[in-house]
Amino acid sequence: MLKKAVMRQYWRVQQSQTLISMTFWVTTLTLLTWPYVSWRFDGDSTTFGISSTYWGLFSIGLFVVFCVMMIGWMYDVIFSLWRDHMTVIQERNPYSTYMLNGPIGSILAQTNEILKRIGEDDEDIVKHTQFVDRWLTWNSEQELWKRTMDGFTDVMGDEDPALLHFSEKGES
Repeated sequence: MLKKAVMRQYWRVQQSQTLISMTFWVTTLTLLTWPYVSWRFDGDSTTFGISSTYWGLFSIGLFVVFCVMMIGWMYDVIFSLWRDHMTVIQERNPYSTYMLNGPIGSILAQTNEILKRIGEDDEDIVKHTQFVDRWLTWNSEQELWKRTMDGFTDVMGDEDPALLHFSEKGES
């Protein structure tokens, strides 16, 4: 329980990071720039009842937001760097390359079993289903599948379900 609560708070901090970061950028750069341009704004004059000092600070802040948004637009539209970033993320994710999560593995096991029964006389199908069997057996021995089985037990309230490709070693 404690671990989950801490992770939820950590996730919330991450989600608000963009807004907090933008606020810090605007505040820091505005206050760093202000001493260099403050002479242009007379603190005694007002526009719409607001001191020109505040108008100056607001305009600097708005300019910083514009610059950050422009850099983001260039990053996205002109340089398309996020595409390469997403490709690298996808390549590094083992669950999009060679590992399977429990529910997908269960569905693949059922489909593979049906394919084995339908095409038992076809050498190519047999070869393919044997490969999938080895892949599923390896995945069933991984830690994520063990946690999946524990999750099935917790959610369903039953003993571990009988799923294909779970060896004695791989069962939880």
